[in-house]
Parts: sequence; C-alpha cells; structure tokens
Amino acid sequence: MTQLQAQAGIALDPISIGGLQVMRVVDTVEHFSPRIILKDITYDHLEPHLDWLLPHFLDQSHKLLLPVQSFVFRTRHHTVMIDSCVGNGKRSGFSQWNNRQGPFLADLAAAGFPPESIDYVFCTHMHVDHAGWNTQRRDGRWVPTFPNARYLFKREEFDFWEAREEEIFRYTMQDSILPVVEAGQVEWVEKDHAIGDEVFLEPTPGHTPGHSSVHLVSQGKEGVITGDVIVNPVEIAEPHWGQVSDWDRELAIRTRIAFIEKYTDTDVMILGSHFAGPTGVHIVSTPEGRRIRIPQGETK
Repeated sequence: MTQLQAQAGIALDPISIGGLQVMRVVDTVEHFSPRIILKDITYDHLEPHLDWLLPHFLDQSHKLLLPVQSFVFRTRHHTVMIDSCVGNGKRSGFSQWNNRQGPFLADLAAAGFPPESIDYVFCTHMHVDHAGWNTQRRDGRWVPTFPNARYLFKREEFDFWEAREEEIFRYTMQDSILPVVEAGQVEWVEKDHAIGDEVFLEPTPGHTPGHSSVHLVSQGKEGVITGDVIVNPVEIAEPHWGQVSDWDRELAIRTRIAFIEKYTDTDVMILGSHFAGPTGVHIVSTPEGRRIRIPQGETK
C-alpha cells in the first residue's frame, strides 16, 4: 500500500488561508494512465516533467495520482463543503466506483464535521466524483446526506445534465442530484454567488457548462479551489492538453490558460481538487516554463 492509498478515506492536515483552516477529506485515491484523463497524451509526454511531478503527483509507474477529495472549512458564520466525492453505493462509469463502500462520513465526523454540521454544499460541477456524497441510501431511497445544508446549484449546470440521455449521466442525476431538489434543500445561485465575504464562486467553464472554481479570502490571504479546470499539476506547464471528459475542449483550454495566467507569480494559493499532497501550491514562472512552488511545510 502506498502512502496515498493509506490516506484514502481520512482527513489530512488543514491548509491555512488566513483564518480559514481548509480540511481535505479523501474519499478514494486513483492511479490513472494519462490516456484516461488527458486527451491523446501518453507516458512519453510526461517525460519532460518527471523531475517535478515525482514523487507527489505521479506514482512510481508514472500513472497520474488522482485523489477524490472534499474541502471542508468554517467561515466566521458557516461550515462549508466544496465537492462531495464519489459516495457509497453509487452507479458510475468507473467499475471501482460502483457500489463502493468507504468510511468517508466517519472520517468527516472524526475531523470535526459530522453531516448535520454542514451549512452549505457546493459542487464545482456535477460529475459523479464531485457530487456523490450529496446523498446516501436510506430505507431504500436516496436522501440528502447533510440534513441541515443548503445545496448551492447553478441552473446552467443542472439544466445541462438533466437534459443528457447517456446512462452514466442519468445515474448521477437520479442518485445524487434530483433527490436533493426533491427534498427542497437546493438554493439556486448565480455565477458570482458569495457566502459571506470569505467565499465566492469564480466561473471556469469548459470542463462543464457551469463549472466554477471557489475563491477564498481571509485576513488578506487568498486561495482558489480549482475543481477540474486543472486536474493534475502537469496541466500548469501544458495548459493546452485537453481532458478526455471536457464538455467543450477549446473553451476548457482557454479557461485553463486564463486561470494560470491570472495566478502565476501571485500569493494566491491554488488548491487542486485532484492534487495529491501537497494539495496547496503556488504557480510560478521559471526558465523552463510554469511550474509549482510548494509552500514550506506543505508536503503531505
């Protein structure tokens, strides 16, 4: 078992953004061939970047390390969850995610966040690995996992997926999205929605129509939870590489390039939704191109 496999299902050390202590709780860690995630990219394309991707973001066989994780934190007034991972008992396009049973909720509670404590849930987009724990199976039906939470849904994202007929997308809607709507726990929000003065949405469309990153501001410090605008740090160096699951590849590439340009050589911490530890990094320019800088102490 690798260190990352051992981390799956547990809460890890928090990432500090000013006064916000952002906890990441890992549901599962996957090891994917680059072909599975990045369109037309092979192991050979990774070769120029091995010196800085290893050992944190690739495994020993050079597969992409992809943790599926939630970010949970307390603002001055609310407890917020960003992305809700795969979930238990769900149907998906990956066999290892079908009907899985993991300790996510127990570990979330052990980290100090029992389900009833969550005030807001926001999914950066409605793919299965970002929305699965929206619901859990109880008495033969799917019900919201977080009974006191308002689930923040963007209408553009919801309408797109509701209209899709592919089985894999219908599963996610039926298991993880529509039960929340039916329970009356949805708050429909605009693209610039804010939770107080510390959390606001940052539209990053392309991967999906309504995809949004999440910007955090506290005590003069800033961070951005990426969602899937960037899945692996190699895309910081190679932003023109498209992702297999992008809805609009060209738009996704333009969005990723703009995102990287905006945050290069700034103090804004980038929290990669699928970055293995270290999850919080800074984008920097180097003679070799854009790379990441790992803050001191942020190596787990």
